[in-house]
Amino acid sequence: MKNFFYHAPVKVLFGEGSVERHLGTELRACGKTVMLAYGGGSVKRSGLYDQIVGILEQAGKTVVDFGGITPNPTYDMVLAGAETVKRENVDFILAMGGGSVMDCVKIISAAAKAPGDYWKLIFEDHYYPMSGTPWGTIVTLSGTGSEMNGLGGISNKALNRKATLPGTPAAFAICDPSYLLTVSQKQLASGIFDNLSHCMETYFGAGDCVSDAMNEAVMRDIITNARAWVKDPKNVDILGNLMWDSSLPQTFLFACGKEGGFQCHAIEAQLCAYTGSNHGMALAVIHPSYYRHIVKDMPERFAQFGRRVFDLDPAGKTTQKLADEAVEAVEAVAGFAKELGLDSSFTQLGLKVDEGILRQVSESCGIAGGMPRKLEREEIFQLLCEVL
Repeated sequence: MKNFFYHAPVKVLFGEGSVERHLGTELRACGKTVMLAYGGGSVKRSGLYDQIVGILEQAGKTVVDFGGITPNPTYDMVLAGAETVKRENVDFILAMGGGSVMDCVKIISAAAKAPGDYWKLIFEDHYYPMSGTPWGTIVTLSGTGSEMNGLGGISNKALNRKATLPGTPAAFAICDPSYLLTVSQKQLASGIFDNLSHCMETYFGAGDCVSDAMNEAVMRDIITNARAWVKDPKNVDILGNLMWDSSLPQTFLFACGKEGGFQCHAIEAQLCAYTGSNHGMALAVIHPSYYRHIVKDMPERFAQFGRRVFDLDPAGKTTQKLADEAVEAVEAVAGFAKELGLDSSFTQLGLKVDEGILRQVSESCGIAGGMPRKLEREEIFQLLCEVL
C-alpha cells in the first residue's frame, strides 16, 4: 500500500429539497455580491434559475449573472469569468450545473486571485493556488463528481490542448437527485459511464489495498442502479444512488494507497481539444479499445474485476483460461456502455475525425505511467483507429 495524504474539504448537503432547506443558511457567510454561474438553457427551462435568484435576492444579495458556460469549458471563458469577478467585486460564486460549469468556476475562482496569466503560472512557473474566490455549487447533472475536488478540465483553443488545472474546491455542494430529471437521459447515461470510468481508472492502477474493496462496492452499485435506471428513468431513489456514487470516487478516497495514470482520460482530453467530444460518451468508445490493449498485461486483475464487479462466473475456468476470463471482463465494460445506449465508435458518435486527427491526438496527449505500462504513441494511435 502506497503512502498518501488525504483531505476531503467539501461540505455535502444531499437529498430532495436540499436547496430550500440549506441554501439560505449557507449564503449567510457568502458576502454581499454573488456571481451566479451556469451553462445553457436547462436551468432556466426547469425554473431552477428563477428559484435560485429569488433565494439570493431574499437573502439580500446583489446578483451578477454569468451564464453560457459551454461543455468542455474554454480558457477564454475562465478569463472572462475571472475578469467579471474582479470588475464586479464578487464575494462568492454560486455554480449551477454539471461538471463543465463546476470545472470552469473552480478555475475562475483561483484565476481571479492569481498574480498573472493563470495558464502560464501553472505550466511554466509551476504555481499552485492556495486560495481563491469562495464558491459553492448546486449540482444538476452528476457523473463527473467535480463538486468534490479542486481540479478542473479546461480547453485552451489557442494551443489545441485540454488539461486538468488545479483550482479551488467548493465550500459546499448541494446535491438534490430530483434535479437530474431536468437533463436528458443521454446526458445522464454519459455521466454514468464517466463515473464508472473514474472508478476503473483508479482500480487498475498499481497497488492492492482496502481502497479497492470500497471501489468494487461502488462500481457494483453503479452497474446495478444504472440498469434499474434504464427501466425506470424517473425514479428519484435510483438517481440518488447514482448521484452519490458519482461523488464518492472524486473525493479520491479510492486512490488512497494506489498509483494511477488515468491514461484513458488523458487520451480523451486531447481528443476533446481537437473535436469538442462529449467526455463520457467518448470515454465509452475509448475504454473498451484501451482495455483490449492492456488486458494481456494484467489478466489476473481483469479477471478479478469481472468476478467481483460484473459477477462473471469463474466456474470451470482453469488458470490456463485466465486470459479468456479477463477478456470477458473487458467485453462486459463494452456491453455495459451499450446497455446505456452509448455509441461504440467515433463515427457513431458523430465526431469529424480521421487518421490524421487521431495521429495528432496520440502524439500530443499527456500520457502518464502508473497503469500496467505507459503506452507508446503508436499504440495510442492504433487503439484510436480501432474505434474510428
